[in-house]
Amino acid sequence: MNSTLKKHIFSHITLTDEEWYQFSSAFEHIALRKKEKLITVGDTVAQEYFVIKGCLKAYTKDAQENQHIVQFAIEDWWISDFRAFFNEQPAELTIECVENTEVLALKKTDLEALYHEIPKLERFFRIKLTNAFVSMQHRILSSLEKNSTERYTEFLKTYATLEQRIPNYLIANYLGIKPESLSRIRKMLVTPGSNL
Repeated sequence: MNSTLKKHIFSHITLTDEEWYQFSSAFEHIALRKKEKLITVGDTVAQEYFVIKGCLKAYTKDAQENQHIVQFAIEDWWISDFRAFFNEQPAELTIECVENTEVLALKKTDLEALYHEIPKLERFFRIKLTNAFVSMQHRILSSLEKNSTERYTEFLKTYATLEQRIPNYLIANYLGIKPESLSRIRKMLVTPGSNL
């Protein structure tokens, strides 16, 4: 369990054995079943989560109760409703397991204490936050500037193993297209020259 997190952390910073023990001890292991919710709209969000196994989706709903997926999180990814987490506001996203999932939960209060005790952790989380911001901005621009085929191709690069793990309708939802459109795109990519 901790080896996945350790590899993830040490890819950006180095901790002493004592620092690693102190940091890793702050996490709580949580196991969830498929379709179980980690966060629901309106919740107080006091934790962020590192995925060690499984897949989650973060989504919002419109006035007609249609889901709009804004993020998937798979192994080695962090997830939370970060607006609620950082601003201490009620959650606007629901985060639900797409597969049986295991996460490591880190409380905001523990994280703030760790920043003082192990300052280099602040650098690690700044890197992760910057990467997340850049990724989200890229996704917004993609949705505005790129066609559905280009967005699907980008999805395959971002979530290389996910296509075989989750239903097609979830991928289509994430891309903002209908499932039948996704089927046509896949067919076209397999048979170049065919029309959408």
